[in-house]
Amino acid sequence: MNIVIVESVAKAKAINKYLGSKYRVLASYGHVSDLPSKDGSVEPDNDFQMHWDEDGRSAKVMKEIAAAVKNADKLILATDPDREGEAISWHILRILEARKALKKGTPVERVTFNAVTKQSVLDAFKAPREIDAPLVEAYLARRALDYLVGFTLSPVLWRKLPGARSAGRVQSVALRLVCDREAEIEAFKSEEYWSIEALLATAKGEEVRARLTAIAGRKLDRLDIKDAAAANAIKAAIEGGTFTVASVEKKAVRRNPYAPFTTSTLQQEASRKLGFSAKQTMNVAQRLYEGVELDGEVTGLITYMRTDGVTIIPEAVAEIRKLVEHDYSKRYLPPFIREYKAKAKNAQEAHEAIRPTDVRRKPEEVARYVERDQARLYELIWKRAVASQMASAELEQTTAEITVPGRDGKAYGLRATGSVVLFEGFLKLYEEGRDDRARNGKAEETEEDDSRRLPPLSQGDGLKDRGIEAKQHFTEPPPRFTEATLVKRMEELGIGRPSTYASTLAVLQERDYVKIDKKRLIPEDKGRLVTAFLESFFKRYVEYDFTADLEEKLDLISDGKLEWKDVLRDFWREFMHAVSEIKDLRVGDVLEALNELLGPHIFPPKAEGGDPRLCPNCGEGRLSLKISGKYGAFIGCSRYPDCRYTRQLSQPEGPAEASTPDGKLLGTDPETGLPVTLRTGRFGPYVQLGEGSKDEKPKRASIPKGVDANTVELAYALKLLSLPREVGLHPETGKPITAGLGRYGPFILHDGTYANLPTVEETFDVGINRAVVLLAEKKAGGGKGRWQRAAPTVLKELGDHPSEGGKVQVLSGRYGPYVKHGDVNATLPRGKEPTTLTMDEAVQLIAERVAKGPSKPKGRRAKTAGKSADAQPSGNGKTKQPKSKAKAQGKAKGKSVGTREAAE
Repeated sequence: MNIVIVESVAKAKAINKYLGSKYRVLASYGHVSDLPSKDGSVEPDNDFQMHWDEDGRSAKVMKEIAAAVKNADKLILATDPDREGEAISWHILRILEARKALKKGTPVERVTFNAVTKQSVLDAFKAPREIDAPLVEAYLARRALDYLVGFTLSPVLWRKLPGARSAGRVQSVALRLVCDREAEIEAFKSEEYWSIEALLATAKGEEVRARLTAIAGRKLDRLDIKDAAAANAIKAAIEGGTFTVASVEKKAVRRNPYAPFTTSTLQQEASRKLGFSAKQTMNVAQRLYEGVELDGEVTGLITYMRTDGVTIIPEAVAEIRKLVEHDYSKRYLPPFIREYKAKAKNAQEAHEAIRPTDVRRKPEEVARYVERDQARLYELIWKRAVASQMASAELEQTTAEITVPGRDGKAYGLRATGSVVLFEGFLKLYEEGRDDRARNGKAEETEEDDSRRLPPLSQGDGLKDRGIEAKQHFTEPPPRFTEATLVKRMEELGIGRPSTYASTLAVLQERDYVKIDKKRLIPEDKGRLVTAFLESFFKRYVEYDFTADLEEKLDLISDGKLEWKDVLRDFWREFMHAVSEIKDLRVGDVLEALNELLGPHIFPPKAEGGDPRLCPNCGEGRLSLKISGKYGAFIGCSRYPDCRYTRQLSQPEGPAEASTPDGKLLGTDPETGLPVTLRTGRFGPYVQLGEGSKDEKPKRASIPKGVDANTVELAYALKLLSLPREVGLHPETGKPITAGLGRYGPFILHDGTYANLPTVEETFDVGINRAVVLLAEKKAGGGKGRWQRAAPTVLKELGDHPSEGGKVQVLSGRYGPYVKHGDVNATLPRGKEPTTLTMDEAVQLIAERVAKGPSKPKGRRAKTAGKSADAQPSGNGKTKQPKSKAKAQGKAKGKSVGTREAAE
């Protein structure tokens, strides 16, 4: 029996059917080994010895694989055809050799295929090779670098900047891009400008729209007309004038099709056209690649989706050209085969572009067999691949220059532009989406002008004035990044790789460094603090060129042109020097550096002028960043404790007095006669009754989430201060029922049992009958005491798991919605609407949860026999083990930053 190892169950099922009874295909469920999340997993002082570990899930998988290969005739490693796939094969072989699971002399082969189709798989098995040692070394270097950066920088962050989560080689540079863009937006000064547009008509009454472009022979720039007075003066000068066509120029233009998709362009276009996140795009693409069942046969629908190549193999190009000629006519087929070259920096182009495995499988046919998201993404990939081999679109662009003498004696020039599509070409099938662009003041004709069709015009034609309009405009800052535009920028700079774009963006959100609002990436204060810290003290390591150069060195390692440990030594020497330089730096010095760097953000200029850092409470102290190990960063007065002014990091909008300790006076409590004030502290806005005393704190109540603090008036403040309130006595027990606002929202409490209230308002007016019913319902749900809760509600039934069977459901839980399959529960990502979750997304979440292993392992984590071995790849498909087994040095310090996620 020949044993074949692939990554996933779905892939294993498909390949098993292709190979027949002499083969048994097993799944590794992704990576089977990784560096433990603790100090000492990589030892720079011991020639970068790396100590690998297996979690409980991986140990179980490898035990099954080891049992299967003991009597195998041959072991075939058929993991993905990229650096990560090569690494998985290497790890599997390393562990099997360490366990002595392979019989002596058992052949070990490595096969790769770009598509999960019968022909591709069978062809690959006819051309086996050895494990690619340089590719594995590139993986080892990347993994060591990511670990060393993450586990060296992150503890520095925790000590010098409490509240920060982690830093990483790629994630920190991506975060800097987002923060730099936000700073650029904040520093942007909008300028007013005006444009003059004329609606004219030919002798036949056909309308022509023209824009003013010149005055007295001088070309106008976009910002030249500064205000309404200047615009109205021009308007008055040309209204009712004699407009004459001075010249007409027609130009033939060809638009060429776009290259087929790479990983990054697929993520960008799926974001623009389908609204997918980068992670969602890769999850759906993974399913399309691994295969679905069509007419009883399991087959992959697209080629491998982690690639920066833009080429398509000749056989596939021939099939595409045949389809174009058959479906659209020979006119839509160019006389030559189109070839593309990648534009991205450091592109490897080792793999094909992403394309359908069989172009004859049209989107409408595939849609009958797959989920909606899969069908939509497949259609995008299919159209892009087919369009890439279609004829160019042919357009005719027309530009008419128009003159009019002004009443002020000046000659005014206007321009009318338009275009007409003479031949659609590839546009009949596909047109790329567009990203937002800011108005940057350049004199460009608008896309609307360019796409407008002009009536027939000739030199000397007279045009009638049907209306002159002066339009006011303001320049706009550059738009915030979307996931699509950030991936595009990362690719342009050579930061990251196709396999890391999605995970890098996901980590930034999971660490609360950025948030997404209307698809836009907005840096959180925590993210801006981390970026400012790294730019101040580790500037070299968040520079775009440095990160790109390091990626290039990793690529040279994979080509066998650089020694991987030489790259690690050079990096580590300089990196540790930078770390040692700030070893004795005091937190106060760090905060002062951040005060300067983040000044425009955290101390915005005052409308009335003056020092933005002057304390508004005492008028003497200086505002500064303060750090709390428990609560993170906030702004406080330098005269603490004499002045207790505090506020959140970002200056809240609205009345300034709401930010002072003395607060904004809302009125007087009629019962106590004490003042009621609205204040803003480090944890957000709150209301306070009186000032308290040395022995007794004043009563306070936080403003509930979703309530605008600037709209809070005395009546509402008094209601908040009245909580918790007694609703009444329970008719059965005679004990009181109270209503209040807690950490998890509004609630009622009776004899240790809590029940949630649906709205904050109900806290103020819930009656005894309603309270008794809610408590009874809670009791019926099971459980006791504080944590008593009802059975989870099914929010969505997704059907049976596509590869493992068993129903998959989306449920509501105490900590939010989650997806359930068997005994596996996986929490939904923050901001994900439960009812929109697809089976593809659910399967990916379940797989990721399984990969993490049990939440609380019952026993010790399983270790590989050679876990501390610095196993090196060799050219014969085997791994070399050193004679000595060095122990990992040091103990874990602080909180773990994770493994691949922390680094990428």
